[in-house]
Amino acid sequence: MPIFVVHEHHASHHHWDLRLEIGGVLKSWAIPKQPPRTKGIKRLAIQVPDHLRSYAKFEGEIPEGQYGAGKVKIWDKGKFHLIEKKRDKIEFELKGIKLKGKYVLIKAKLRDEKKNWLFMKI
Repeated sequence: MPIFVVHEHHASHHHWDLRLEIGGVLKSWAIPKQPPRTKGIKRLAIQVPDHLRSYAKFEGEIPEGQYGAGKVKIWDKGKFHLIEKKRDKIEFELKGIKLKGKYVLIKAKLRDEKKNWLFMKI
């Protein structure tokens, strides 16, 4: 079963990074506010470059001058089940410690940005 991890990232802007193992890599989204644990809360999720699967275990300090400089810690992790993956929608079930249940990422048409998604529990 594929894995997921959510990194809490104290970079230039405090945010969370959602990472889902899809196709052998960690597809990743930066979420400016804490990920939703209940239904009815939508969060902006900005797609960022894929990461290697091994990055799921990373915790520590990214040095100044490097991309993403700042402190990174694992906020949640576990297994996940991919229910449906389309170009503009990814539905999945998370089996973590904090995040449990069905979630969806839906491509958002915000400010003509192609990297913007909405992340919510369903």
